[in-house]
Amino acid sequence: MEAIRSFLGVLVLCNTARWCAAHSLAQSQQAFQWPVQQSQKNFEGKQPAPQAEPFQMCEVEEYEKVQCGEPGINLANCEAINCCFDGQQCYYGKTVTVQCTRDGQFVIVAARDSTLPRLSLDSISLLGGREPPCGAVGTTVSFAIYQFPVTACGTKMMMDGDHLVYENKMTSSFEVGFGPLGAITRDSSYELLFQCRYFGTSVEALVIEVNTVPPPPPVAAPGPLRVELRLANGQCFVKGCVEEDQAYSSYYSEEEYPVTKVLREPVYVEVRIMERTDPNIVLNLGRCWATSSPEPMSLPQWDLLVNGCPYQDDRYLTSLVNVDAYSGLQFPTHYKRFIVKMFTFVDPASMSPLKERIFVHCSTSVCTPTAADSCVQSCNRKRRDAGMEKDSASAVVSSGEIIFRN
Repeated sequence: MEAIRSFLGVLVLCNTARWCAAHSLAQSQQAFQWPVQQSQKNFEGKQPAPQAEPFQMCEVEEYEKVQCGEPGINLANCEAINCCFDGQQCYYGKTVTVQCTRDGQFVIVAARDSTLPRLSLDSISLLGGREPPCGAVGTTVSFAIYQFPVTACGTKMMMDGDHLVYENKMTSSFEVGFGPLGAITRDSSYELLFQCRYFGTSVEALVIEVNTVPPPPPVAAPGPLRVELRLANGQCFVKGCVEEDQAYSSYYSEEEYPVTKVLREPVYVEVRIMERTDPNIVLNLGRCWATSSPEPMSLPQWDLLVNGCPYQDDRYLTSLVNVDAYSGLQFPTHYKRFIVKMFTFVDPASMSPLKERIFVHCSTSVCTPTAADSCVQSCNRKRRDAGMEKDSASAVVSSGEIIFRN
């Protein structure tokens, strides 16, 4: 750890798994000679996302703190290297820090809380793999620390004008679920391209944005049965509140689409019959699935419900929400609700997360109870054929756009 404390470089922070951008410090300009112009090919006009608030980045439990900088460093010098200061010590925050030393070393400190969901620290690898000297030189529950020569671990060397540039990439592996019509993941996928740039006596660290996808326009697709699929957004603010119940107390309006979600964040789905007052009819769901485009039959697809029941080949099973007489709804049989953990599709050829939008679709039908069939869908036994209401056809309804956000 001593080598980590004695770095002499410029530091760059990457606050999320999705974006990273070059960052220079005004305080550092006195100590280092910065190049007059940076290479345009590295940035292409991309704008960095807003930095995380300092109080969020610095909310590290005492037992998890890893010292940053020399012992006894003061507040100004600690902030100059983008670390956190609690009045007594300087420590790394909940982000990814890239440092370059004058003696030709990369120093990288990765926090598991730098992504949502948390980054799996043991899944991180460099271009040269994970074997020494490319593996972590130190780990805690919350941080992984890497230090290696700029000429090692698959680093690429190039000239950019008068600058000698060393470039490497850090990535993380992730678990992929395969279905008959598509593949998805709910793990954070991390990719960080970083450089050490040397010019004379100056040292510069750059982190380059990779794999960003511009947000697509919002889309909605109504169904001909006068059945609506909508997403709920209620939240619990009081102690003892049941999140599942409170979630369906309010819904996203058309103006609020596209909705953004992080991986594994709950997506609360409701399907309901519109403009019907017959208390005897029952809404049933057949298949519910997700696509990456608003067209229900497009590929790839991922099943959420099959015959109204959770798709069993999904590690994170869709949760059915019971809607009964105690729900407060006038016609509870006109409603179906379920909860999906947010995911993103994966390209089966390259095994790369597509990091884009998803749409939820459901095939629906209206059932009229008979003496032989109550129209109640059960996932614990084989369901008998339900009598279909003669004046209604089955229909497919779709959600508005949901965007994956790191």
